[in-house]
Formats: sequence, structure tokens, C-alpha cells
Amino acid sequence: MIPEGTRYYLPPEARLRRELAGRLTDLFHGWGYDLVELPALERYDPRHVLAERSFKLVDKTGDVLALRSDFTSALANLVEAFPPERYPARYQYAGQVWLREADAELGRVREYTQFGVELVGVSSPQADTEILELAWEALRALGFAEAKIEVGLPSLVRDLLESTGLQPFQIETLRQAIHRKNIPELSSLLEAYRVESLAPTILALPDLYGGLEVLNEARKLSLTEKAQADLDWLEASLALLPEVPLLLDLGRARRLDYYTGINFQAYTQDFGLPLLGGGRYDGTLLPQACGFTVGLERVMEALFSPRSGVALFSPRSGVALFSPRSGVALSSPRSGVALRLPSEADVPDVLAVDRAMARQLRAEGQRVELAWTDDLASLRHYARSRGIPLIAVEGRLEEIT
Repeated sequence: MIPEGTRYYLPPEARLRRELAGRLTDLFHGWGYDLVELPALERYDPRHVLAERSFKLVDKTGDVLALRSDFTSALANLVEAFPPERYPARYQYAGQVWLREADAELGRVREYTQFGVELVGVSSPQADTEILELAWEALRALGFAEAKIEVGLPSLVRDLLESTGLQPFQIETLRQAIHRKNIPELSSLLEAYRVESLAPTILALPDLYGGLEVLNEARKLSLTEKAQADLDWLEASLALLPEVPLLLDLGRARRLDYYTGINFQAYTQDFGLPLLGGGRYDGTLLPQACGFTVGLERVMEALFSPRSGVALFSPRSGVALFSPRSGVALSSPRSGVALRLPSEADVPDVLAVDRAMARQLRAEGQRVELAWTDDLASLRHYARSRGIPLIAVEGRLEEIT
């Protein structure tokens, strides 16, 4: 017998998992994100947000250790131990995390496989756009072209609530009501706490859900200077995105003490759990950072949910596993991929200011990083220091000398 919350993966399913993993790591590499490996065993930190749910053990010296329960904090430790030579730094990771409390939503799973990226050392609307666009490309690579990304702005909620001057416990109570979209409760709380000038604005937050028109609705409200700046940042970021199916949820009030800008999750119609999620968390784990994580177990559940009409077949049945969504047929192996050590060949081919050119160049098989600023002098200096030979600007490729 194996421990509760763990499972075996038989050949058809295991092979599909490996195929999907390869799609993600290849995609992230094409966007300039370098793979790192992180220890599965960490020092136990009681301050960690998942400390109470982590597996703990004691080594022979008496130190309390824990199995990795989260990748983002582990990556932050890596960045602190090995600061990058230059910023921005782009990392991708893949591996397992463990939680002592089983997840009932996924059949009591306690062992998870995750993939993710972190863009570290830069904070700008362009950087947020990069993460959102890459999240959408990840969904497409996994076969979820019909998925939608819900984008929230916890910083907007936090800045409005903090402007009320209320006590922390009162702000937290309001936050919970906003996040649950419980307008009657929120109205009663605002009255009980004697919030006056900002009450109509705060009461409107749960209803700020929908397409880009939500931004216009939000601007009609009475906003603080900080809240106005939050909206300006989000609007600048969304203006750079290509045609990505988005829903805005400006009443999303998740983890206000962690997310300092956007927060997003992706859903598909026939599966109720998020396939990926992330956001900006400047000043929490790292000075400047934004990223997202994909949960492989949820991806597999969504691909082969009862509504999808696709089932995993036993290898004894002789039926090749195929998912119309993912386009993966396990009757034919992936074609040969040469294995080599990292070298200067891993330096991106192009640094792109022109995002349309970036998409075209990636489609041609080139590795392209996106610009995080409009300052061409800074971008040329960065490209020169990294050895990137070309920069894509306004429809042309400029050689870096």
C-alpha cells in the first residue's frame, strides 16, 4: 500500500504527463526562462503561509525540516543565495510539492506536480503583460484554447480599504465580504464601521466583473490617488496584450498582504478549479517579482473530466490514449530531442520591444525575450551584457554591437 494522497501513474497517463511537461518547459525556454532545480527538503519556517499544512521531520541534529510545499518561496531563497548577475532574471521550475492536508477537490491528493515561471527584478506594466501573455500561451500549449484568464487587482482593494483608516481586523472583515461578493454583508459592515466617503466605492467592488468595460465603470467611482494609479497600471498592461480572452474581477480580494499588483487565475468552462494562477508580489518574497504556477494534476483532471468525453484507457485495452483538447496521441512518441549541456547557445536570439515581431520570431523557432521598458538605451545595454545579438524594434531587427 502507498500513503494516502499519493498514487501510481501507469504508462499511458505517465507518458501524457511527460508530454505536457515537455510542452511547458519548451515554451518557457522559448520565452527566455531558464530552468532551475530546487531542493525538495527545506528548513521548516513557521512563518510560511503553508507551514501548518506542510510535512515536517527532524534530522539527526534536531533541526526541523519540511518537504517543499511551495515553489515561489523556494525560488526566492535561491535568488537570495545566488543573486543574478543582471536584471531582469527569468526562471522556470518544475517538480513536486507536498501538503499534509489532502485536497478533497482532487481526490485527496497530497503530492502535486507544478510548473511555473518567475520574472524577477523588474516591476512595470510591460512585465505584467509578459506574464499574462505567457500564461495564455501555456494554456494553449496544454490544449485549453477556450480557457479564460480572470484578472484581479488586489492592490486596488487594499489601497481603498487602507484609506478608510480602519483597524486591521475591520479591514480583514471587509476584505472577506468583498471577496465572497456578499453585498448585503458588506453594506452592513460599512455602516457599522461608519465608513462614509468611500462606502459607495467599496460597495461597488464586488460588481466590477466582466470585460474591459469594467475599467471604465471603475473610473466613474470616487477613487483615492493610489487606487487611481492601480487602475492606470492595469490599463497600461492590458493595452499591450494581444487578443487574449480575459475577464476582469476588480473585487478579487485574495491575499492582500501578498499580492501587490495583479492576481490572476485561469478557468475552463467544464472544470471548476483554476488551471494556473499567479500575480505580482513586489516586496513580499522578493523586491520585484511576478509569475505564475501551473498544476499538472488539475490539467490532467480537466483534460479527462467526464464532460470532456475523453477517458484514460488501460494499456491492456490496446487503445491509444488521445485527448482532442491537448492534441496528444500517445501512439506515437515524441521525435528525438538532442540532450546537451547548457551553453552560450541558450542565450536568447532576440530582445523584442515589438511584441508582434516577438510572436512571429518564436513561431519560427527563435528564442525571444520581451522588453520590460521603453528605454532603448537600457535595453541595448542589457542585450550587450547578455550577449543577445539582436533587438526587435518597430518592425525591424537592430544588431547589437
